[in-house]
Amino acid sequence: MHGSRASVAELVGELVSELGGNNAIDVVICPPFVYLEQVAALLADYPVALGAQNVAAEPSGAYTGEVSAEMLRDIGCNYVIVGHSERRTLLGETDEVIARKFCMALEQQLVPVFCVGETLEERQSGQAMEVIARQVAAVVDTAGVEALGRAVFAYEPVWAIGTGQTATPEQAQEVHAGLRAMVAAHDAKIAKQLRILYGGSVKGANARELFQMDDIDGGLIGGASLNPVEFIEICAAATA
Repeated sequence: MHGSRASVAELVGELVSELGGNNAIDVVICPPFVYLEQVAALLADYPVALGAQNVAAEPSGAYTGEVSAEMLRDIGCNYVIVGHSERRTLLGETDEVIARKFCMALEQQLVPVFCVGETLEERQSGQAMEVIARQVAAVVDTAGVEALGRAVFAYEPVWAIGTGQTATPEQAQEVHAGLRAMVAAHDAKIAKQLRILYGGSVKGANARELFQMDDIDGGLIGGASLNPVEFIEICAAATA
């Protein structure tokens, strides 16, 4: 919940002026629902995609306050974040609800940016991969293995979000490799092609080192995305 019409226009304007001609990487901007239409118009002439931060688990109906996948597609979204750690930890979304949201996104040809990750307590108790396996299994059980190939994954170590802490590149790589192996156990071809983003306090200063890891294919950027200079630096690291 950041921004105003004026600040959104300024931020997106700065981003597209720097990134508008960069076709070497895929860039997606996911503003709050109320600014989606504004950002769609600002991105109309640039190769930067539009995404939403959340989606309803139901296709339509009397769900006051919810926004459906069909509505997101209608307004110009191509992507939607599903299962972000804040939705899981602060708003109580279960693996099952997130799996249903994943399916709703696919039904409307949206690419789910499917977030998985462990809390500090789960990491310290050695349960990180067990937790991630459970989160992935919920989607496989609901949507099927082939659906994984139509998504982007994002690993979010919950303990490194908004805390200033960042998993070392080696720690992040270990989980990314484990996640890819987890998918490979279902389908090796999907696993090889799968994009797995890292989403834990990525900044311009650490992006290059993170992106050099074999199984880290990009970033899911939180706070740093509100600073155009920082975000452009992260995109430069991805391009390099």
